[in-house]
Amino acid sequence: MKTLLIDAPDLFSYGEKPAPTPAPGEVLLRIRRLGFCGSDLATFRGGNPLVSYPRIPGHEIAAIIEAVTPGVPPGFTLGQAVTVMPYTTCGKCSSCRQKRFNACRHNQTLGVQQDGAFTDLIIAPWEKLVPSAGLGLRELALVEPLAVGFHAVSRGRVATSDIVLVFGCGMIGLGAISAAGLHRGATVIAVDIEDTKLAVAQKAGATHVINSRTENLHERLLALTDGHGPDVAIEAVGNPATFIAAVDEVCFAGRVVYIGYAKAPVSYETKYFVMKELDILGSRNSSPEDFRNVVAMLTSGRYPIAETITRTVSFAEAGQALADWSANPGAITKIHVEV
Repeated sequence: MKTLLIDAPDLFSYGEKPAPTPAPGEVLLRIRRLGFCGSDLATFRGGNPLVSYPRIPGHEIAAIIEAVTPGVPPGFTLGQAVTVMPYTTCGKCSSCRQKRFNACRHNQTLGVQQDGAFTDLIIAPWEKLVPSAGLGLRELALVEPLAVGFHAVSRGRVATSDIVLVFGCGMIGLGAISAAGLHRGATVIAVDIEDTKLAVAQKAGATHVINSRTENLHERLLALTDGHGPDVAIEAVGNPATFIAAVDEVCFAGRVVYIGYAKAPVSYETKYFVMKELDILGSRNSSPEDFRNVVAMLTSGRYPIAETITRTVSFAEAGQALADWSANPGAITKIHVEV
């Protein structure tokens, strides 16, 4: 089988590996379409602390069932289109004991702590499969990254009456925007420094957009919230400045949700944690419920799929497309690879 490898920072190659053999309870999947994740970009740039090299990337998956084994329920059939929940769970750590399996202490995400799906065939436990429910391959490969944003909105307990501030209109931010706006009916304020991404955010459910490079963020937020600040602030950038701004701008008794990993230590004016009595929450990966909710949203046809996918390339072009993204990250929302 062909593979795409990230051999070291800024270095990719193509290789070969043997086809896997599924064990009982597992399904053999033929990969048909993949998305590059921000974590893949971080791996390529040498900024992903969870990765060792060489690594086969990829966990945003659209696949076809190639073979099933004993123990797989009859609902999974040959030729069926599916996506995959790419996380593992140990079942024993404190997160798993609380049934928060997405935050498993020993999680091994495909393409991060273990080799991923940039190859021809992979195996997966049947429990990790999410059937298509009528979605095409393009939509299935978007489910996982959107679900990460959906999980952040769930963590923030977003309600229809809330005003939700989302920092970052990349793929994860768009997931949070669509979860809060399209799925839950909240008022969403999207913030980015790229007008093209803000335009997509409006189609994905943002009521208001702010270019923080050209506008005064604080003044606009006060104007849009009657001087109170947003009820929920979600950080999907991974920048120390936006980590701080989330705490500064959220309202008193508000909720702050962090999805991004800050690239450097963050220094806070911690009095706001207490004075505002904030709920400050982390959000990691996603749950089966998040996957189901994303599938429902995509099935409804309300999400701007075409505007989200910036570029679609062949498998032979995938490595260079990743390098191009690294050279100009602001120009890309999502790269899809057809296998």
